[in-house]
Amino acid sequence: MIRCHLARLMGEHKMRIADVVRETGLSRNTITLLYKETAQKVDLDTLERLCVLFDCEIHDLLQKVPASQNRIEKN
Repeated sequence: MIRCHLARLMGEHKMRIADVVRETGLSRNTITLLYKETAQKVDLDTLERLCVLFDCEIHDLLQKVPASQNRIEKN
């Protein structure tokens, strides 16, 4: 499972979804799906824009969670 830390980054920068949409030019739907961690896929351009906005690396935005930890969280 891949975890998206967009909500954490937005909180650290005191940004709302509307702020991220305005600053990146990405769609509100795209940002909302990433924020709620319900996105099934993400474009490289989207990742790049978010990394530029938050001045971060991809590993700050996305994290691979081991399958065993994922099973524990679901129970």
